Amino acid sequence: MRSRVLPVMLAGSLLLTSCTAHVPAPLPSPAATISAVAPSLGSPAPTVARKGPVVVLDPGHNGGNASHPREIDKPVPAGRGETKPCNTTGTATKSGYPEHAFNWDVAQRVGALLTARGILVQYTRQDDNGVGPCVDRRAAFGNDSGAAAVVAIHADGSTSSSAHGFHVSYSDPPLNEAQGQPSVSLAEALRDGLRQAGFATSTYLGKNGIYPRDDLAGLNLSTRPAALVECGNMRNAAEAAAMSSPEGRARYAQALATAILAYLKV
Repeated sequence: MRSRVLPVMLAGSLLLTSCTAHVPAPLPSPAATISAVAPSLGSPAPTVARKGPVVVLDPGHNGGNASHPREIDKPVPAGRGETKPCNTTGTATKSGYPEHAFNWDVAQRVGALLTARGILVQYTRQDDNGVGPCVDRRAAFGNDSGAAAVVAIHADGSTSSSAHGFHVSYSDPPLNEAQGQPSVSLAEALRDGLRQAGFATSTYLGKNGIYPRDDLAGLNLSTRPAALVECGNMRNAAEAAAMSSPEGRARYAQALATAILAYLKV
């Protein structure tokens, strides 16, 4: 996602615990669980009884956005008295691999890993060939979900030759209790999970992998703990190669799923 023009994730939840002391059990292989199917945006949660918490995954952008400029350009509420476009197209690698496809693939992998651990996973979009949803609707979905955490998955598109590495954002200054320490703790858990998996923190945005922001609608409108992950820079050759490969996307997914489980203490 291009800097400062991001669609926004949805909000996470009421679990206020820290993640630093808990080490979750090893996750199953993403290849063994990638067949999980995302529920539709407006569909009810699956009827299978689960004891685990709810996690909302928000894969940024959508595959049909570029062909529907009128729909995605319409202004919607963005919090703090501002408006933003409904959605954007996202970025891509220099060879043309699109961010929306990366976001979707990684979200599916993360969801499959979490589902295998008894987490009820919900998604803000049901496929990678639709339009939207708008950023305010994504936030509303998270708010209505009862989620323990909401994680928006993105990739950046900086053209700076030295720009590489991931960063994680949360709403700052906070507009409600959930945007305070719960969202900060979620962002730090995601940062720690990616860093422990060997991913480098951003060289161009934020500090130590954390980049608080006040201009992201999904975070501003959230009433649940929420964070947005920019997994890396798609215009950096090494990171583009990792994002374009199934093996690289599996590494990102493993790191994010491990981090979410650490935050949830499950």
